[in-house]
Amino acid sequence: MSAAQGEPEPDSRASGAAGAQGAEPLAQAQRQDARGLLPLRHFVIALQFFTRIPVTGRLADWVGFSPAMLRASAAHFPGVGWVVGGLTALVFWGVTQALPAQPASAWVAAVLSTAFGIWLTGAFHEDGLADTADGLGGAVSRERALEIMKDSRIGSYGAIALVLALLAKVLMLGLLSQADGALQTAWALFAAHVTSRWMPLCVIRTLPHVGDTAQSKSKPLAERIGTAGLLTGLLWCLAALVLVGWMAPGLSWPAALLGALLALAWTWRLLRRRLQGFTGDGLGATQQLSELGFYLGLALAAGAA
Repeated sequence: MSAAQGEPEPDSRASGAAGAQGAEPLAQAQRQDARGLLPLRHFVIALQFFTRIPVTGRLADWVGFSPAMLRASAAHFPGVGWVVGGLTALVFWGVTQALPAQPASAWVAAVLSTAFGIWLTGAFHEDGLADTADGLGGAVSRERALEIMKDSRIGSYGAIALVLALLAKVLMLGLLSQADGALQTAWALFAAHVTSRWMPLCVIRTLPHVGDTAQSKSKPLAERIGTAGLLTGLLWCLAALVLVGWMAPGLSWPAALLGALLALAWTWRLLRRRLQGFTGDGLGATQQLSELGFYLGLALAAGAA
């Protein structure tokens, strides 16, 4: 995307009072000067869209907004994983250090860090997993599945999928902590959050968006991501894998990545076969299952060692 395409539209919040009218040209001029920082601005928009982290005041004025920028921010979805995964990993490690050196401490840390991650993202991806399970859990038509996934109420399949996914995540984190140590598991948690957020970009790249685009929470992602965006997300992932490979060389990162890729392949096939495309809920399910696949790959590798 060129700088011109990514440049934000005028900010309507600055209309009204004379002082605000005078401030608007200044804000526009600042954004014009920041054209070279478009990737950073796209990252901040992604952070605002996919987390509860507030982007307000002068920061919001500097970042600006346009539909084109919101679409471009999808490339930085794995970058959001750096923030969410990093903070969640700190919670996990901090809790294990604060509690007595007992096996149960790992399970407590797993529960609290998982709860923190859900709060930080507003259960954005977990909601997608539950809705996808409700829509695709039964033997219903494509049209009926899409209708079910739009329903804000959670059904039996969604509740079961959500409980099992959270339980599996907590148990695998606790298992990894007891097998490899809390610090190693914290690095695994960080890497899982980053890499699992690249997998939905592959879905966006290779499948069409289906459903009601105007009302969908995946509206900014409805257009297929370009090669540059996909590579940007991949760079976020590679940087994370290099970091964890250096800081925690004892873990089997290839096995973890293979687990995440297998989860992506299974979810992609399911979405293609049942929906002939993706929805926002399907992207959330892809992230959640890829994260679980990452942990499972590590756990299996630890058991085989």
